[in-house]
Amino acid sequence: MLDIVKQNPVLAILRNVPLPQTVQYASAVVQGGVRFFEVALNSPAALRQIALLRETFGGDVLVGAGTAVTVEQAKAALAAGAQFLLAPSSPAAVLQYCAQHDVPFLPGVFTPTEVQLCLDWGFSVLKLFPAGDLPLRYVKDLQGPYPQTQYVAIGGVTPQNATQFLRAGCAGVGMGSALLPKQSLQQGDWAACSASIKQLVSEIETTKRELAE
Repeated sequence: MLDIVKQNPVLAILRNVPLPQTVQYASAVVQGGVRFFEVALNSPAALRQIALLRETFGGDVLVGAGTAVTVEQAKAALAAGAQFLLAPSSPAAVLQYCAQHDVPFLPGVFTPTEVQLCLDWGFSVLKLFPAGDLPLRYVKDLQGPYPQTQYVAIGGVTPQNATQFLRAGCAGVGMGSALLPKQSLQQGDWAACSASIKQLVSEIETTKRELAE
């Protein structure tokens, strides 16, 4: 997961995107420069969307399944073509299943106890959720006792504050409803949606270069 996140610091989360709109939505995101997707399993037709994204974009994108909180959901998502899994929490059964079957997994954490549980199963790249409810120093506070951990901030992240999370120590960020401008999305202005993503990607890349200096 670390290699994936380093190469793809922005995760586009599809939650409740209408099935007929899936390809247009994803195409706008891809054209903007983001190729890292999560389809939330608590969305209608999520498994069909996963399969559709894999079928449409092939190796040009990475498609994961989010809200995978049971082993049954994990298996169904992988069968549909999911390449990795995410969860808002750290369900022990899913941690065990992914560890035993070498499934890339981004488990959700909010506390040091959850971080330790994930590390016990071999997972050190973690989903910090809900990140927007935490002080920005929280990531570095966690990395004090757990220096081997990396975090993807999800929940409360917007294009306006995304770089703040990177500067605070996060390896990446994920956005759902905040990813695309609501008006452009409602109007089906996919060119404007892509332009917004390009601006976000440019700001993220600039921030990463500055942090690397």
